[in-house]
This record gives sequence, structure tokens and C-alpha cells, in this order.
Amino acid sequence: QVQLVESGGGLVQPGGSLRLSCAASGFTLDYYAIGWFRQAPGKEREGVSCISRNDDMYYADSVKGRFTISRENAKNTVYLQLNNLKPEDTAVYYCAAAPNGWCGSRWNRSDRPEYQIWGQGTQVTVSS
Repeated sequence: QVQLVESGGGLVQPGGSLRLSCAASGFTLDYYAIGWFRQAPGKEREGVSCISRNDDMYYADSVKGRFTISRENAKNTVYLQLNNLKPEDTAVYYCAAAPNGWCGSRWNRSDRPEYQIWGQGTQVTVSS
């Protein structure tokens, strides 16, 4: 069965760092675009970052300069490095896979039909 599994979340102090992983099984990520999204309690899911099959990278304005997306095809995994974390980064973080391989102008829309595979999420909590 095709599956995405997020890991790496946890509780950190403001200013701390985490590295989130999005690991694929049942398919190969090489030619997919992978989007990262987050959802805080009572809020809509929002786009955080996206990486295309050609390694074009996109970020929400709120995370530019702090978060970095990357892929390691040998491990069939996409990462999101979170640095200088703020309390407002607290959310469940999800990854989603688009088989067409492109992020596009609507990469940050969770209802984009191209995002056909979703993980279960990993909790990031930033608190002092």
C-alpha cells in the first residue's frame, strides 16, 4: 500500500530546531512533488513548503529564512529543517505527494487535487 509517514516532531523551546522527515513506502518519491502543510487547533491547514521533482523550492513568507526543504532519494525521504522556531509554529505538520512532480502556483493549497497521498502528521510544539 502507498503510504507517507511523518516523524521528527516534538516539544522544543523558542529558538530551537527540529528536522521533520516524510518517508514514502509503496512508491518512489524521486519524481513526485512533496508539499509540507501544518494545522493548528481550530485553524485551517496551511502550506509551509514544497519541493518539485527538479528541486524547485517554495516557502510560505512566515517561514522563509528559517525552514529548509530537501530530499534524499536514496532514503525515499523528504525533510523539513525547522530552525529558530517560534510559538506560532506550533501545529501538526503533514506531508503530501503530487505524482505530477510540480509544485505550481497553488502549491500551498491543501485542496489541490494533485496532492493525492497524505501522511498522518507529526506534532510540533514550541513553548517556553
